[in-house]
Amino acid sequence: MAKSYSQLQAQIEKLQAEAEALKAKELEGVIARIRTAIVHYGITPDQLFGRANKAVAGRVAAKKAPARKSAAKGRPVAIKYRDGNDTWTGRGNKPRWLVARLAEGKQLADFAVS
Repeated sequence: MAKSYSQLQAQIEKLQAEAEALKAKELEGVIARIRTAIVHYGITPDQLFGRANKAVAGRVAAKKAPARKSAAKGRPVAIKYRDGNDTWTGRGNKPRWLVARLAEGKQLADFAVS
């Protein structure tokens, strides 16, 4: 005899509960084996998760060696575009003054600094 929709839903719920219980039981053993391997091999979060786990990786890296600053950070950049007192290095978004001049029909090359 064919089962009704409600009977199938009840059977699904029962099976899902059984699956969750089995998963919880197996999970304890899996976690224990993972912890043992991490300790045995000295696995770091970077090795395990890559650079995606930056918060944990940053703490681990800070303990091992001091962070190096980028050599280029903070260095001045040459001005590439000028209109009177307004200037732009060509990095980042175009400044409002330049966007306004371009909207007036001027070309970017009109503001280039030689």
